[in-house]
Amino acid sequence: MSSVTTRSSQPVPMLDFSRQFAVLRQEILDTIESVCTSQHFILGPQVTSFENAAAAACAAPHAIGCASGTDAIWLALAAANIGPGDAVITTPFSFFATVSAILRCGATPLLADIDPATFNLSAAAVESLLHSPAGRNAKAVLPVHLYGQCADWDAFAALKHAHNLLLVEDAAQAFGATWNGTPAGALGDAAAFSFYPTKNLSAMGDAGLVTTISAAIDDHARVLRAHGMRRRYYHEEIGWNSRLDSIQAAVLELKLRYLPEWNQQRRNHAALYDLLFRKANLTAANIDAGIVLPITDPRAGHVFHQYVLRVPRRDELRQYLTDRKIGSEIYYPVPLHLQTSLANLGYKQGDFPVSEAAAREVLALPMYPELREDEQQTVVDAIAAFYA
Repeated sequence: MSSVTTRSSQPVPMLDFSRQFAVLRQEILDTIESVCTSQHFILGPQVTSFENAAAAACAAPHAIGCASGTDAIWLALAAANIGPGDAVITTPFSFFATVSAILRCGATPLLADIDPATFNLSAAAVESLLHSPAGRNAKAVLPVHLYGQCADWDAFAALKHAHNLLLVEDAAQAFGATWNGTPAGALGDAAAFSFYPTKNLSAMGDAGLVTTISAAIDDHARVLRAHGMRRRYYHEEIGWNSRLDSIQAAVLELKLRYLPEWNQQRRNHAALYDLLFRKANLTAANIDAGIVLPITDPRAGHVFHQYVLRVPRRDELRQYLTDRKIGSEIYYPVPLHLQTSLANLGYKQGDFPVSEAAAREVLALPMYPELREDEQQTVVDAIAAFYA
């Protein structure tokens, strides 16, 4: 590890919404005013327009706006007729909604461990599960494109064809990401996106989207998001109220025009972090020897929703940064199989050792398009000082 002399530190927020809003303020306010003037507040023409723009951006034939990213996962699964008696394989190292959406469908979540390099669901672990008695009812696999990097879709596509599975992308963190040039959202049978305000493409509140290559899934999702109605007050099935607000749709369509530039800025920031950590002699191939930098699969077009390190003495380091008003976050401190509310799934400590190690070691650093180079230098200087 390096020995460093720390320069005077400045606060570095984990995320600063105000910087983007300052640039887009008038455009956003004009957009909101236009919706208010139109008096179409839910599933109006602004929603249709955004759905068309999002479908084009994802190279997917269909896009269905909904109320949140959590609803989008449920909607994608339910519209593909995942339900009681079905099992869905996914990762224990993700946000809670990945598993709760499966349960909401009435299906059974089956968990498989992650790849230690990318933190994404391991296709090899999934294949092993599929060949076990526990995997016999598996109807779908739900890989998560964690931190903005697509899961190994070559491997999952092979599993789909070998085992006659549905593939649904949890792309909540990955709008604009690609795999071998194909955008997230057009890789699987369906995909779910979140536009929570922290996301690369962010709403002014909650919002979500389902994309699909299937006309049948598209039709079913549109019925399910509106209480199971095709005609007003005629309910074909039990759906949900998960309609996208027109204001959110209009703001999202505005921001979508800027997203390629913003995602490139995130990639530039990630490259600069890599360079600064290497110049500080802090990096290593494994955590026992130093900081492990994020690894990008060469087939993946990473959009760096988060820049996540593996670090020794993670909790001590995070407190050290907090004391210096430098933002950081842990995504995620408790794997899903160890969550109290999911104890009835029957998993225990030690079942998914790679996920459990990641939960002890990962630390996300400030990452957003408007982040400045001097702020990145401050972050790296502080980390170097901690390890010195």
